[in-house]
Amino acid sequence: MLPLEQWLLIAIIAASTALYVTNRLPTEVTATATIVALMATGLLSPAEALSGFSSTATITVAAMFILSAGLMRTGALEAATISLGRFAKGSARRLLLLLALVETPASAFMNNTPVVVMMIPVVVSLCRQYNLRPSKFLLPVSYFAVLGGTITLLGTSTNILVSELYRKAGGPGFGLFDFSGLGLIYATVGVAFIVLFGHRLLPEYSPLASLTSGRSHSTYVTELVVNGESKVNGKTAAEIFERIALTDRSQPPHLTRRHRRLQGQRVRPNNENHQSRSSVTLLEVLRQGQSLQAETLRTLQLEPGDILVVSGAPKDIHLFQQTHNLDLATVIEDEERRATTDLEEQVMEAVVMPGSEMVGNTIGQLMLNRRFGVKVMGLQHQGTQQVAGLRTQRLDVGDVLLLRGKTAGLRKAAESCRLLLVEGVENTLVRKTKNTTALVIMALVILLASFSEIPIVVLALAGAVAMVLTRCLRIDEAIGALEPSTLMLLVGTIPIGVAMESTGLANTLVNGLLVLSGDANPRLFLALFYLMTALLTELISNNAVAVLLTPVALNLAGSLNISPTPLLVALLFGASAAFMTPFGYQTNAIVMGPGGYKFIDYLRIGAPLQIIMLIIASLMIPTFWPF
Repeated sequence: MLPLEQWLLIAIIAASTALYVTNRLPTEVTATATIVALMATGLLSPAEALSGFSSTATITVAAMFILSAGLMRTGALEAATISLGRFAKGSARRLLLLLALVETPASAFMNNTPVVVMMIPVVVSLCRQYNLRPSKFLLPVSYFAVLGGTITLLGTSTNILVSELYRKAGGPGFGLFDFSGLGLIYATVGVAFIVLFGHRLLPEYSPLASLTSGRSHSTYVTELVVNGESKVNGKTAAEIFERIALTDRSQPPHLTRRHRRLQGQRVRPNNENHQSRSSVTLLEVLRQGQSLQAETLRTLQLEPGDILVVSGAPKDIHLFQQTHNLDLATVIEDEERRATTDLEEQVMEAVVMPGSEMVGNTIGQLMLNRRFGVKVMGLQHQGTQQVAGLRTQRLDVGDVLLLRGKTAGLRKAAESCRLLLVEGVENTLVRKTKNTTALVIMALVILLASFSEIPIVVLALAGAVAMVLTRCLRIDEAIGALEPSTLMLLVGTIPIGVAMESTGLANTLVNGLLVLSGDANPRLFLALFYLMTALLTELISNNAVAVLLTPVALNLAGSLNISPTPLLVALLFGASAAFMTPFGYQTNAIVMGPGGYKFIDYLRIGAPLQIIMLIIASLMIPTFWPF
């Protein structure tokens, strides 16, 4: 029978894990509640419960966010990618390889999230240039960052965290390049699989921004609602619309539901009674939540409640709406819904980033039009286009908003709300004149970490300060680069590791594992430990998994009388092996919307990649670090 304090700790871990997974509360709130619970139950003293705030791991990760932001703001990686992109010459496989050559080494020294954020607009632009589908490249962009993060200590916050926990437990910790040999093998094999075989497993989807693909910035897609007083009641679509879009059946099945993506579609004009019908194009009719097939649209009689998905110039949509007495459905302007005739406005796609004020809030609560003059035309949530209930939909990391507004307003909204602009607006905020300065600062941090005894935390902080002093970043940009959700996750989970040791729960779990496995070979233990870490990482944060399993790894090594280093390395690599779900790693969630991915897409390519990485880790870790 377990002691009461262990049951209390298990309850706290279960409750916090459930909240992290479901996102019922913001990460910052869950982390704070966890700290309060550990103190209130007496499991930890206030100093122990608050130890995450003073942890060198937390401070180092925060400084790395600023260093990465400096490189991103100066466009260092973007310039290299665009230059190499010219050598692709339209070949998808060659472009994948070139992206890997840029991104994997960059992710070895930069935080993965800024790397992926920087790459998404570049990849979308290259795909548009070569007429390629972004869905063939954006998920590999996330995977390349994950694989590159295993090469050095600075690659991910998990590496820094485990090294710090190892050092606190009395071990030597890890140096900057201690696991680079295995990391290079790991990354090379992963990249080779993605480039040679994974490309075929990736879907050919078009992102939400393709709703406006191939059109000028003054052409929009929106929804109009037929009301009881509309003049279109009882009339067929052919009587009202000059053009009705027909679906290309070569598109994936899921694209025929709700918002019809325009890429790959044909528009069939009907010239009969040309003067009596609108120049606005009818794309789709939604009736009682169902999408009506394109072939039936010409003879369909419209009725109140029908939602017409249409495209056209703002003035044409405005005239059509007024002439036929229709309501606007999805262009949300705070408390009002109305059309605009401003031809200077643009339509663009924006991804909700970690730490955004939008996370957990509804679109209606954000007041984007009142604050920035920006309207919401559409939403993609967890890979699905949303066409109903937009005002009440709560947003999450990785959601994609189709926005309409002036360039200045869109940029201001992106900076204030932590949005990634994917389509429609050039990023003129890049300070290319500071490109070399930012690279020199980062290079000095790496060199000094490699050849001096100065702690990583000191070098990272010094580099962050240098980014601001040299004006690679403004002070507000440096502060904005800090990801509260990631940092608070560290602050909230580090004390749990302390509590697992102090209550004896870690030792209890190890004893349970030993009873179940008997006298198994250490190699089997290592493979199972890697697999357990990887599977847990697919469900909850990699940092949370690292904190929970580091004490287990240390105690297991002591019970088996083996070195803890192989198990900790398995933990490091397993915690980065989040390939099978969109929520296992936040970069996977970020690319979900721009790539138009579904859950099954991650599983299709991620499962075989996960198996290959398990085999590599199980074979190579004992080779580099004998038991």
